[in-house]
Amino acid sequence: MTWLEQLAVLGAGVAAGGINTIVGSGTLITFPVLLAFGLPPVTANVSNTIGLVPGSVSGVIGYRRELEGQRHRLLQLGTASLLGGITGAVLLLTLPPGAFKAIVPVLIIAALVLVVVQPRLSAWVKRRREQDDAPAPAHGGPILFVLVYATGIYGGYFGAAQGVLLIGLLGVFVHEDIQRLNGVKNVLALIVNAVSAAIFIVIADVDWQAVALIAAGSIVGGQLGARMGRRMPPNVLRAVIVIVGTIAVIRLLTT
Repeated sequence: MTWLEQLAVLGAGVAAGGINTIVGSGTLITFPVLLAFGLPPVTANVSNTIGLVPGSVSGVIGYRRELEGQRHRLLQLGTASLLGGITGAVLLLTLPPGAFKAIVPVLIIAALVLVVVQPRLSAWVKRRREQDDAPAPAHGGPILFVLVYATGIYGGYFGAAQGVLLIGLLGVFVHEDIQRLNGVKNVLALIVNAVSAAIFIVIADVDWQAVALIAAGSIVGGQLGARMGRRMPPNVLRAVIVIVGTIAVIRLLTT
């Protein structure tokens, strides 16, 4: 990479680290940038996943206060994320590269739709929580476990907007403050990314320069997202994600 390309990847890492902490769609920033600089799709996805792990750790640390008292919930749902992440990573490495190129545009489009409808989803979740007076399982019950496992498969395979899926599911099945659920979301996404990254490091083709740049940027972004994310205009953030994600779809379909 040229030094300008390296700065672009570093900047994308900062943006993705912050976005992952707040929304959970940072891959829609970094993945297209890596594609634009010539990395093959699978290598770009693998390198991106590994590089974003330190940023996920940074975001979890930033939300450590919201995680107090949720140890049992994290152990239960974290197991589902761990198993799902392993399944998704294995699918990425065992399916032919052509399958990834065919599937990922669909996944990106689905992720973009989730990003766009997130305000309505959040409003629906809020209304449901206000109207539903029936007791619910403290940690969501077996249905949530299965759905978190399925989300982990998606996250291990590609992962854009994994956080949007998780916060939506947690809001529906767990009666808890939304900021505390966001902290749980960050931990579950970290588990998926970390187990996928561990598998990729051993087996897959990795671009370590891209990993280092994204990792450095995402650590900074994770802290910025935890501290200042609530002040960012959400509509502007969603618009940037949609634009960059659309560019990624076009690039994948035309190369």
